[in-house]
Amino acid sequence: MNDELSAPPMTSVDASTSGTATVAAGPSELSLLVITLFKGPMYRDVHDRLWPILLKLRARVTDHVAVMGLRLEIDENEGYAFLRGLRDDETDVEYPRLVNRHTLGFHTSLLIALLRKRLAEFDATSSDTRLVLGRDQIVEMLRVYLPSSSDDVKTMRVVEGHIRKVEELGFLHRLRGQDDQYEVRRIIRAYVDGQWLGDFDQRLRDYVESVAGGGADAVDDSAADVVRGDGREG
Repeated sequence: MNDELSAPPMTSVDASTSGTATVAAGPSELSLLVITLFKGPMYRDVHDRLWPILLKLRARVTDHVAVMGLRLEIDENEGYAFLRGLRDDETDVEYPRLVNRHTLGFHTSLLIALLRKRLAEFDATSSDTRLVLGRDQIVEMLRVYLPSSSDDVKTMRVVEGHIRKVEELGFLHRLRGQDDQYEVRRIIRAYVDGQWLGDFDQRLRDYVESVAGGGADAVDDSAADVVRGDGREG
């Protein structure tokens, strides 16, 4: 697969006015890895040319990002890697935040929770390694938690907005050539743990009770949730 950061040549030749060729060094392998990780998670199947280099240089990458208060997380079995901020129990230094912190609306958070649960169910019942869901399946997962509406077009537009947001976060990956098919990325397991799900389950129960009591507007998308680059909720 294409790797946009590994494509440029490592050296280039520039002829000066005197006719003497000079060689300009391109970015090193370490630089390419760090730049890629700062842009977002790395995946074995997407960054297929950089992945083996990351495994070879993981100690150097770890040391390099540690001075910025970051930690390299690699799951070789699942095939992903990402940077997260050091937790309070991992350092005595208060570093500026370098990894994005995303504030999410309630229904976007809900979709992430539903996808995480669906992945857990899939792993418990299937020997396959990739969970692929159609857009209609995802819509139906979320539709039951949306305020009732007779306007199906509007409902679809709202749900697709949440799908796009989760896709931007890297938890869903649209299959090439199949715009209505999405793979649930396994990196979602690193960000959404049992405690996150437990806390959200309580909020979901509160939401359902509020809807039943006619107070859905009070806890709709104004209820914010946070997914951090360090895998913790805020």
